[in-house]
Amino acid sequence: MYSIQSFSSLVENNNTVLSNTSKDLLHGLKIFHDDKWHICGDLALNEGLSPHKIINSSPDDTDYQLLGKSALLLVQDEVEQPITVTTGFPYSTYHIYKEKAISFLQQSHILEFDASTYNGGGRKKTVLEVQNVEVIPEIVGCTIAIRKGEKQAKGSFFVLSCGFGTFESILSTDSGIIEQTMVSTHGIRYAVNMLINELKSKYYLEFRNAHLFDDAFQRGYVYLNRQNIDLREIRKNALQTYYNEVISPNLRNVITDTNLMKTNRIYLCGGAMYYQDLVDCFKNEFANIAQIEVLDNPETLASKGYALNSLRITHGKRKSAVGIDIGNASTIVTKFNDEETETF
Repeated sequence: MYSIQSFSSLVENNNTVLSNTSKDLLHGLKIFHDDKWHICGDLALNEGLSPHKIINSSPDDTDYQLLGKSALLLVQDEVEQPITVTTGFPYSTYHIYKEKAISFLQQSHILEFDASTYNGGGRKKTVLEVQNVEVIPEIVGCTIAIRKGEKQAKGSFFVLSCGFGTFESILSTDSGIIEQTMVSTHGIRYAVNMLINELKSKYYLEFRNAHLFDDAFQRGYVYLNRQNIDLREIRKNALQTYYNEVISPNLRNVITDTNLMKTNRIYLCGGAMYYQDLVDCFKNEFANIAQIEVLDNPETLASKGYALNSLRITHGKRKSAVGIDIGNASTIVTKFNDEETETF
């Protein structure tokens, strides 16, 4: 049904010759933007000196525009132009950035890139026309994917999404969302920073930021001063503290007795749901009163929902519908393969 590509949301200005450093375009994104060369994704992670990403960046920011162009470049030779793009933001920034995102995305994009990174030639240029753009809250994108994607969920349910930058919640019903159940607060970066602060007291961390430490946080170990440091116990404590100090207090006004009378189903999504220690925190608090389910490939839900929304706008033209989730840790672009897909 879906064709999904994902890459790290890290970027860096880089004019270095990087021929044959990657196996394909996805791993060798080098984009020409504002008269400068920039490396993005895995190439920035592997070849950059200090790759970065502004948390919850604005569509006016270079970071956002580079990641948007990279996502468009990855699908440009597999779609039928003009295309329709749906994207989104955390609820806390959605109203501020909506019109700016439409202004940036809805145009004919001249995409310049260096194909020598994956032995695809040299400097190249392609044009991609984006005819329609719709911007929706990220949590609404997740809800669309749950209702209209593989899950085909009916009735009312809670959606809790936790990513690198933001944790969000919503109560979705057949007739729409309940606005008062929308929460938007700190994401898993809160726990990563706690881990960094603990390590700082014992080790020299060079110039590693939270984005670069996120990989070590996921792996559960890191090399510091040529020592293999086991992070699993520190990570567990950081996740539990994050849940107790950030998530649980915010959910007290969402998962209430009144709302539980509407539904006791809770769907967990977002990349942070790969941490079993975090999922256990949700289960410890709600398992006795609710049915909790971690969705498959939880980090892709928003992008899938965006693509399904684009499919609705195009009236079922699968090859022209694209969803782009420009996240703080990963950027995920979703389109449809040639199989039949229902519209809604």
